[in-house]
Amino acid sequence: MIAVLSIWGTLVVNLLLTVAGYTWYLRHVNLDDPKLPRKIPFVSILVPAHNEGIVIVKTVLSLLSFDYPQDKYEVIVINDNSSDDSSELLGNLQQQFGEKRLQVINTDNVTGGKGKSNALNIGLRRAKGSIISIYDADNTPEHGALRILVAELLSNDKLAAVIGKFRTRNKNASLLTRFINIETLSFQWMAQTGRQQLFNLCTIPGTNYVIRRNVIEKVGGWDVKALAEDTEISFRIYQMGYRIKFQPRAVTWEQEPQTLDVWFHQRTRWVKGNIYVILKNAKLLFQKKGRVIRFDLIYFLTIYFLLMTSLLLSDAVFVLSVAGLVHSNLQGFSTFLWFFAVVMFIVSTFLTITTERGELTFSNLLLIVYMYLVYSQMWLAVAAYGMVGYIREQVFHKQAKWYKTKRYK
Repeated sequence: MIAVLSIWGTLVVNLLLTVAGYTWYLRHVNLDDPKLPRKIPFVSILVPAHNEGIVIVKTVLSLLSFDYPQDKYEVIVINDNSSDDSSELLGNLQQQFGEKRLQVINTDNVTGGKGKSNALNIGLRRAKGSIISIYDADNTPEHGALRILVAELLSNDKLAAVIGKFRTRNKNASLLTRFINIETLSFQWMAQTGRQQLFNLCTIPGTNYVIRRNVIEKVGGWDVKALAEDTEISFRIYQMGYRIKFQPRAVTWEQEPQTLDVWFHQRTRWVKGNIYVILKNAKLLFQKKGRVIRFDLIYFLTIYFLLMTSLLLSDAVFVLSVAGLVHSNLQGFSTFLWFFAVVMFIVSTFLTITTERGELTFSNLLLIVYMYLVYSQMWLAVAAYGMVGYIREQVFHKQAKWYKTKRYK
């Protein structure tokens, strides 16, 4: 009964977020882009990069092609203790575009190699802009992304950061990337929209966002212990009384894992990072200053602790029931609830992808069914493995290591 209630409670919350996000989308889909003020601020774009030679040239060229005034922004690549040809490739680009537009910071195993947060803090010290923008090394943002993000940020002094939408660049590379494409549309950007609509909450996604420099300095930069530095700094921003806004018209395309082992390691890092953030802020559940992030804390606690435990229990009971080792008085009722949960998952997920051109296909509908049966169980394995890994690191006092996601040509 506990498993059924927790699983269904999570499904209902996600459904409410989806409906809220979808209604917000319908009201805003035809709005014009926000306009920049006459006095345009200088922006520093930070790109942390470790062994990113395969993708870094395409990314930098994309960043240097924004329709934002060229004399009003700089790109700073933190080539973080790389052992590939990144330094040479970036040096060639720097000669082509000049040091004013493209700066390259090469770190070694003493100053760098300590994860994304450390690299961002290094880049921040070199940055000149009053607004900081962050892009991952595998991103190819659309030409107007930076302009839209900055314009939205400047429209409200209460905004500390504005985040954009990211899409899957290599969605047709494998079955896994097709799963990730739907996951991104349904459970990341649509959920962001729903949380913004219902709770005035958004979480920085780690790429394609702008943030006020003075806010970063007030919070003391990025937490070098946090593997999920984006969620961690989001919580601190809200505690300062600022807001974060989602602006889906600012789009970037990013490369996603194409193989199971790369996906598993990346998602495990996400799980460990979010558990760290949850435990770091858990005490705020009972404090007045934590009121603004209370929904997110409860939501994350439910996902990573209660829901994971309930799914494991539910799967175990199902297997034992099939084996004839246990019997449940709720068997018929549970079967009905399971079937209805599948239908609700399929309908709500398919509803979200209808907002994107080219995604409304019968093959995607079948893929969503397969996603529920396969991809959701894969996530369960990741969550369990990440939880065990986090506990082991704490017990043996090991520093969490940043996992470098593999890139593809």
